[in-house]
Amino acid sequence: MSTARKLKVMASVSNSLSFKHGLSLWCPQSPSLHRIRHSSAKNFQRRGFVVAYSSFANENREFVIVGGGNAAGYAARTFVEHGMADGRLCIVSKEAYAPYERPALTKGYLFPLDKKPARLPGFHTCVGSGGERQTPEWYKEKGIEMIYQDPVTSIDIEKQTLITNSGKLLKYGSLIVATGCTASRFPEKIGGYLPGVHYIRDVADADALISSLEKAKKVVVVGGGYIGMEVAAAAVGWKLDTTIIFPENHLLQRLFTPSLAQRYEQLYQQNGVKFVKGASIKNLEAGSDGRVAAVKLEDGSTIDADTIVIGIGAKPTVSPFERVGLNSSVGGIQVDGQFRTSMPGIFAIGDVAAFPLKMYDRTARVEHVDHARQSAQHCIKALLSAQTHTYDYLPYFYSRVFEYEGSPRKVWWQFFGDNVGETIEIGNFDPKIATFWIDSGKLKGVLVESGSPEEFQLLPTLARSQPFVDKAKLQQASSVEEALEIARAALPVEAAV
Repeated sequence: MSTARKLKVMASVSNSLSFKHGLSLWCPQSPSLHRIRHSSAKNFQRRGFVVAYSSFANENREFVIVGGGNAAGYAARTFVEHGMADGRLCIVSKEAYAPYERPALTKGYLFPLDKKPARLPGFHTCVGSGGERQTPEWYKEKGIEMIYQDPVTSIDIEKQTLITNSGKLLKYGSLIVATGCTASRFPEKIGGYLPGVHYIRDVADADALISSLEKAKKVVVVGGGYIGMEVAAAAVGWKLDTTIIFPENHLLQRLFTPSLAQRYEQLYQQNGVKFVKGASIKNLEAGSDGRVAAVKLEDGSTIDADTIVIGIGAKPTVSPFERVGLNSSVGGIQVDGQFRTSMPGIFAIGDVAAFPLKMYDRTARVEHVDHARQSAQHCIKALLSAQTHTYDYLPYFYSRVFEYEGSPRKVWWQFFGDNVGETIEIGNFDPKIATFWIDSGKLKGVLVESGSPEEFQLLPTLARSQPFVDKAKLQQASSVEEALEIARAALPVEAAV
């Protein structure tokens, strides 16, 4: 049978053929669309599949990624590595930019203008992991269709179609949901949308904040987590009066121990940052010009501010994909160890995915760039190849602050594992400190501040191996270096590094 005849038969049988791992090979019905690219279709032809390609002259797409963040950028790279991007892949994004390394927005992007702040195209994916910088031109060269500033607003699962905000209709063969999260906001009725109130999730948000910082005198940061700590450190670089307000007893309560948090709080205070802990906000008050002017607390006190940054967490962006299947405990879209949803041919990756955290035997949803990268790569490899092993993620978090030129002390910590059990703290934060989490004698998690490259490299090995450690010996360590050597010595032979 000729190639043309094969394509005609395929199209007449079905618009979408679903194969192992949820892969759908899209077979558009327009007679003017197809050609066979032997080099990139090699793997499928070995299996006896005849692949039809869309030139995107109509609404048909073989693979569609919804979302334009970190996960989308790393997924695109994986498609390219498998020779399955050119003329087949479409990315639909609400943003005006090609995918970029989002963590930069609360770090280098907020540096004062005279301190060499990060700017695009400098931090497009995949530079954050040492990969190629995927500029808009890169996507064009790779034959990837990019649809900017046009988010998907509805999906018809039965017809395998998407509709964007502009009314554009897209038919997909396989769909990868990479919509990430949306910043949690204060309600409008308590001043959450006043001019001068900022949330950071994309470049436009960060640009708006920078415009405010250029004119600001008093900054209030609401939230004592990653965003709060990073934005406050940036405001110090701008030499602004800065206050952090949060309801918890100490910074980053979901990870830091009280002792560890105290070290960081003292460092921030040495840089002029003020803390208001255990506080609840009643409302944000506007001045005579309509801009935000103060924060009013539940105890009746007020704190003046001309710029307020809200960093109180984020919510997974599941709309309009609720029918795909949500997780009621951790939020997000439920997936399996291959990132397949309950609907054939539909996948979810990155922040929005609720996935099985294999090593701890629980379902998790991780809002972190490392997971965005790894989940994207694992999903696309499973989609395009015979890979069948379950995603086995090791939780990893880090922060880098006060890294602008002229800063007297740069901060960079890394954490791997699970923060459960009792803790042992070693070091005096001058500059190093390490915290070890030990549960039933096993090392479950470890955090190191200002470690060397070799020390940071050791951390994931320790957290994944979970060796039994001698607590008494570890407690007696006189330095971070000695403590890490004790932990290293406890590793099984096959895991030792």
